[in-house]
Amino acid sequence: MTTLDTYRLLGRSGLRVSPLALGTMTFGTDWGWGSDKDESRRIFDAYVERGGNFIDTANQYTDGTSETLVGEFASGRREQLVLATKYTLARRPGDPNSGGNHRKSMVQSVEASLRRLNTDYIDLLYLHAWDFTTPVEEVLRGLDDLVRSGKVLYAGISDTPAWQVSRMQAIADLRGWAPLIALQIEYSLAERTVERDLIPMAREMGLGVIPWSPLASGVLTGKYSRADLAQEVSADPSGTRKNVAAANGSLTERALDIADVVKQVASDLGVPPSQVALAWTTLNPGVTAPIVGARTLRQLEDNLAALEVRFSESHLATLEEASRVDLGFPHEFLNRPMPRQVMLGGVKLDLAR
Repeated sequence: MTTLDTYRLLGRSGLRVSPLALGTMTFGTDWGWGSDKDESRRIFDAYVERGGNFIDTANQYTDGTSETLVGEFASGRREQLVLATKYTLARRPGDPNSGGNHRKSMVQSVEASLRRLNTDYIDLLYLHAWDFTTPVEEVLRGLDDLVRSGKVLYAGISDTPAWQVSRMQAIADLRGWAPLIALQIEYSLAERTVERDLIPMAREMGLGVIPWSPLASGVLTGKYSRADLAQEVSADPSGTRKNVAAANGSLTERALDIADVVKQVASDLGVPPSQVALAWTTLNPGVTAPIVGARTLRQLEDNLAALEVRFSESHLATLEEASRVDLGFPHEFLNRPMPRQVMLGGVKLDLAR
């Protein structure tokens, strides 16, 4: 049976991480829907005491409170933990250089994160989201400088087009700069378009996939209904979790249809829908560790039990049918009989080997 202390290598590195990462965007009440300090500590302690070592945060989660709490909770056991944080999000409204992917934003964000986390180094630093303006060489050299200085041990990237990530990895390899070892992307039964290029690219280029929102902002737990589709959307993360789900594009008619199927499978298995949705993401061989985010200790315990879920072939087929996405060109084209006949001349290849 897989447990939190059944560690995996993260991408093309020797770093060992748990099969589920603890997301801490819920740590702090600054945005109106997170956990207070005491509950956050209970969640953190329970995860670590069960062997969990992979903690995920970001520079602006709950306006910096998340990093502060993680730093406090990690005190006395820092060395056994893999702390991952991110830079990119703006730290000061109105300041054009307080956010973005450029070197100034990167260095200042890392220095602030080190202070809040109360640590001398960050195990894994992600670029949080691609800004479509900063040259890739500037990003890569900045990350390499941080690794060489010892302030960051490993580099990762999040929410960036596959072609850009593969280009960056190739440049890093050719120039001897610190490689990217992790790719954090949205992945769930409700968001499978990353199977087209991002996940295959990550496997080919040596990046471990770390899915965020494997429960589609809670939609796959069955907590929302069609009546919630009328939610008025705000770009501000504060307010309610329902607003976050709607603003992220997770609360849709299609996602609710998939959630209904998840509930059916969960009922057959005798487990909560959240465990079905989480367990499904772990089946993809490119995935290293989905991120679980909990506001209560009970939610965390439910999520961790996803490691024990086992599917029958019929259940997997049901989930596949409900959530399938078109892989698009050239993937669908190249799998059709005529192109394969022309390319292979009728030769049969066992691509699973």
